[in-house]
Amino acid sequence: MSIWELLLAFVVVVLMLVALLANVLVLMCFLYSADIRKQVPGLFILNLTFCNLLMAVSSMPLTLAGIIYKSQPAGDPVCHAVGFLETFLTTSSMLSMAALSIDRWIAVVFPLSYHSKMRFRDAALILSYTWLHSASFPIVAASLSWVGFHHLYASCTLYNKRPEDRTQFVIFTGVFHTLSFLLSLVVLCFTYLKVLKVARFHCKRIDVITMQTLVLLVDIHPSVRERCLEEQRRRRQRATKKISTFIGTFILCFAPYVITRLVELSSVVPINAHWGIISKCLAYSKAVSDPFVYSLLRHQYKKTWKDILNKVLKRSSINSSALAGEAHSRNLPQLNE
Repeated sequence: MSIWELLLAFVVVVLMLVALLANVLVLMCFLYSADIRKQVPGLFILNLTFCNLLMAVSSMPLTLAGIIYKSQPAGDPVCHAVGFLETFLTTSSMLSMAALSIDRWIAVVFPLSYHSKMRFRDAALILSYTWLHSASFPIVAASLSWVGFHHLYASCTLYNKRPEDRTQFVIFTGVFHTLSFLLSLVVLCFTYLKVLKVARFHCKRIDVITMQTLVLLVDIHPSVRERCLEEQRRRRQRATKKISTFIGTFILCFAPYVITRLVELSSVVPINAHWGIISKCLAYSKAVSDPFVYSLLRHQYKKTWKDILNKVLKRSSINSSALAGEAHSRNLPQLNE
């Protein structure tokens, strides 16, 4: 193996381990906290978490083996199953992010009617459509034998080995990425930009009230005034940073891989094998970033996993104290003798 291949294999191992740890932590928070389970967006986050976990235990290990052995790491049935699952999970995770953005849009733009427009039944219907949409493409690909080991990405994925099917495969791939990546990106941009517009409007209203208050409070200390102005600046930047993170991570992780797949079909520009694996690793990195972007960095999840950690540490300290007390009681008869 070359130094590049060793480095890429190391990256896949790190992505796989971090994705497993972070998504398991999200799942533990969901199971531990009743408040999180009561929230409608929790269904979308749960679906996204399961997609990321399955990706980490199915597709990533085979890609790692493909990089190491430079060939198909398993038999055709296993490779076809993993390729089918990878296509389904990738599409489902993209649509789950779009569903989360729709939920935020309804909550921010229509706050008074949110509970009537986004109920658990509505979320279940959206998830049902997500699964149906995600399953349709790999079913078609599997029925036409367009799933297999692709050396350019060192993974089991969509792949056409028959030259006579090239035109049909190009059309299928274009439609697939249009209705998965592009559709999700359009929904993300539309909904989050609407949310940003409302957030900026509310920030302006708060800023006007704050400035009027500062003008009326003539004797206010300069340090307090400066803190109020600093909080204004942070408030204006907070919504922009969050929305930029949601859209930016989606584009950064998925766009290089999707563009590479489309350029590959044109057969005009040769694609470096290392770049093919790098673009695949960027797509895998979404399974690492999602738990932090959508869950673990939020206050409610922070509080929950800290409570879990404190509970585990408290229980272990109680067990240690009990063992120490038992050992001490055993030693007492020996001392009396």
